[in-house]
Amino acid sequence: MSATDESGATDEFDSTTESVLRTDGLTKQFGEFVALDGVNLDVSEGEFRSVIGPNGAGKTTLFNVLTGALAPTEGTVTFRGEDVTDLPPHQRVRRGMGRSFQISTVFGGLTVRENVRLAAQSVVQGRGEIPFVRQFLSPTDRFEAVLDRTDEVLADIGLADRADDRANALAHGDRRRLELGLVLASDPDLVLLDEPTAGMGSEETQRTIRLVEEVLSDRTLLLIEHDIDLVMNVSDSVTVLNRGQVLATGSPERIAADDEVQRAYLGGVRE
Repeated sequence: MSATDESGATDEFDSTTESVLRTDGLTKQFGEFVALDGVNLDVSEGEFRSVIGPNGAGKTTLFNVLTGALAPTEGTVTFRGEDVTDLPPHQRVRRGMGRSFQISTVFGGLTVRENVRLAAQSVVQGRGEIPFVRQFLSPTDRFEAVLDRTDEVLADIGLADRADDRANALAHGDRRRLELGLVLASDPDLVLLDEPTAGMGSEETQRTIRLVEEVLSDRTLLLIEHDIDLVMNVSDSVTVLNRGQVLATGSPERIAADDEVQRAYLGGVRE
């Protein structure tokens, strides 16, 4: 297995900005199958980085390793200068990582407000803003910090008027908005979005991306997305994975013009 440096453009997102996320030689094997092969990433503060590649390139495996759902076979993950390679997912969330998933993760039998409140409560409690004893002796609806955060998120995602509806009654697009709200409720510094527009039509996709740009404009974003036109329009930089390795990293313009990327993913070299 070979470690692959981040390659690509010199016109990448400003590399002088503080690094939020770094990986060094990140490798993940399942038996003899190498899903990630020496992946090096360096994502800067405030950057909107997209990760693209053909099916089976290792994109979701990368997110699973970054967030602690899977342990790497080799390599390290550094978040804001701290080695978090061995930390479980909930500890990474408390340090400021948030993630949405391809598959719906909302509690369908709970209301929209209850979903968001649970997410806000878990983080507020985890960061020590509610004393340990009070977590057990007081009803959750008395926790002002939790309620304030819940109302703020509901307004941000445009679901305040659906707050008392059950999540399983939401249309697909609104359910994806709720999922984004669950991530936002944790007040993350880094947000990993795994195909947030999956299953959406063109209009819903545009609404969701506008929402991402509006409510997460001050965060660092890492996006997996198959809609190449969307990726090229919203990203500061793009990383292309192929067979578990970084094929190229650079600005959208540079990636679109890269011959290797064209051969591997975008349909052949353009003449």
